[in-house]
Amino acid sequence: MSDFAARLIDGGMTAGEAAAKQRLFARACAALDRSRAGASPTFAVFVPGRIEILGKHTDYAGGRSLLCAVERGICLVARPRPDGVVRAHDVVSGTTVSVPAFSPGKAGSHDTIAPSWAVYVSTVAGRLARNFPDARRGADIALASDLPMAAGMSSSSALVTSLLVALASLNDLPSGGVWRANITSREDLAEYLGTVENGQDFRALAGDAGVGTFGGSEDHTAMLCCRAGELSQYSFCPVRHERQIRMPAGYEVVVAVSGVAAEKTGAARDAYNDASTAARQVLETWNRATGRQDTTLRAAVESGVDATARLRALLPDSGGLRQRFDQFVEETFVIVPTVGDLVSAGRVDLIGDPVDRSQAGAEHGLRNQVPETILLAQAARQLGATAASAFGAGFGGSVWALVARSSAEEFSARWSERYRAAFPQHADRAQFFATTPGPAAVEMRL
Repeated sequence: MSDFAARLIDGGMTAGEAAAKQRLFARACAALDRSRAGASPTFAVFVPGRIEILGKHTDYAGGRSLLCAVERGICLVARPRPDGVVRAHDVVSGTTVSVPAFSPGKAGSHDTIAPSWAVYVSTVAGRLARNFPDARRGADIALASDLPMAAGMSSSSALVTSLLVALASLNDLPSGGVWRANITSREDLAEYLGTVENGQDFRALAGDAGVGTFGGSEDHTAMLCCRAGELSQYSFCPVRHERQIRMPAGYEVVVAVSGVAAEKTGAARDAYNDASTAARQVLETWNRATGRQDTTLRAAVESGVDATARLRALLPDSGGLRQRFDQFVEETFVIVPTVGDLVSAGRVDLIGDPVDRSQAGAEHGLRNQVPETILLAQAARQLGATAASAFGAGFGGSVWALVARSSAEEFSARWSERYRAAFPQHADRAQFFATTPGPAAVEMRL
């Protein structure tokens, strides 16, 4: 079996985490061997989850985010099939999905009662069929993950990314003229992946239904473009790299997974989409009043020196649109650049207040926080964290805290104890772990 760990270490992953991924890849390879004896995988990829340090619901409106990849994610292996079928097996859940490869608009059939992740397999295969009609090669896929599901670390986008990268490689899409005319960098690929999920067009590559979420490309950008040991600042629509910031020496990120699922499927999808819908309504209000045709909220704000005040005056006091607009403006134009500047200057001790304002914006502007994540953020600060904030889609998920490495283990234990005492019903599902900014996706041809 390939030395996956060595390749991940070469990519910037720490040795202990790389060893854990080696075990996950071994499980995936074994599952693939059982499904069709004698055929070894020809492609493998590790796709990480991500932490959104700052930039809550800003990407699809053209805003900014401060991001890092985590050293947990999806380990996927794949080989081509002789027929036109994509068959994907999750070794952790034991579920399997089979869909027709490259059949636009077909949801496909499933070997068992369709698991929730079937929609992502169908969406990826269908979008590639629409955009790359010459590709017809199916695939056997097996994957294993140590990324907490529905925890705000974007396990769904990691799945979409790993599936698309694998199918593109097995069909040699990156060497074709259509791919090269539209996707010329990892940032381009990240933006394309965002449209695979939200269903929009990307350049000449036509969109379709997507998965029903109105998100952007922040998650995919972190997974494909972040760097080990660093924070990455990006703006979006289009994806633009702004700067790299070294992780402060002597600090570690501790993540608290609340145990409240931050789902983006079914009924939860509507709540997730509310923030995106509100941003779109603000932009439509502006364009109607001004006769402009700005395509993002950021473009509207930057259209004139008085644009922010003019736009805000157009919004009603009630209904939440003004609060949503205020949250976007402060997050994009004040909080993200301020924290980035402070960390770059070595003044990590000063980032607590602006990060607290970001958390308050999520609670009162986005209105997507639950009592569990609110308490986790407050408790982290009370226990001495330099900064702490919820992240991800909202309505559950996780909270990050920046703490001194020397006290991370003790802090994590006290944080866990405080949370489990307040919410004993989540004790079995909650997780607390330390992480360092990890590498972006690592592709391996076997």
